[in-house]
Amino acid sequence: MNTVMNYLRSLFLFELLRGLSLTARYLWRKPFTLEYPEEKAPVSPRFRGLHALRRYPNGEERCIACKLCEAVCPALAITIEAEPRDDGSRRTTRYDIDLFKCIYCGFCEESCPVDAIVETRVYEYHFEQRGEQIMTKQRLLEIGDQYEQQIAADRQAQATVR
Repeated sequence: MNTVMNYLRSLFLFELLRGLSLTARYLWRKPFTLEYPEEKAPVSPRFRGLHALRRYPNGEERCIACKLCEAVCPALAITIEAEPRDDGSRRTTRYDIDLFKCIYCGFCEESCPVDAIVETRVYEYHFEQRGEQIMTKQRLLEIGDQYEQQIAADRQAQATVR
């Protein structure tokens, strides 16, 4: 009996008719395609994109050179060098992230005790020259300064959800 049913299904192209019925259901609906450069898709506040280093409101960088982000990075994309300052605190002299190695897992962001390294919602970036994929401390701080309003709003939204 099962063999006969399989033969009839293949004879009448049952799978093809099921596929065509699905196509017919969506044929007259309004399409939900975005015209990408002109229309932007909504991005979640928890999206992990371009990295940034944040500063305190007084302008001092937040990173205390604890090197937890470097230790937790599974791709070994972060390189940190630090020196003690005159007041006895440590600050980074070098903070590099190789974005070609980075897998955007967010472990660096989660491990940071002072919320210094964050991943922004920026997903539109590219590199044209060799070496541009290495995000230096200065570039990371510039990105943090540029998107601080958005980063602070995302942090506030995440705090209210928890």
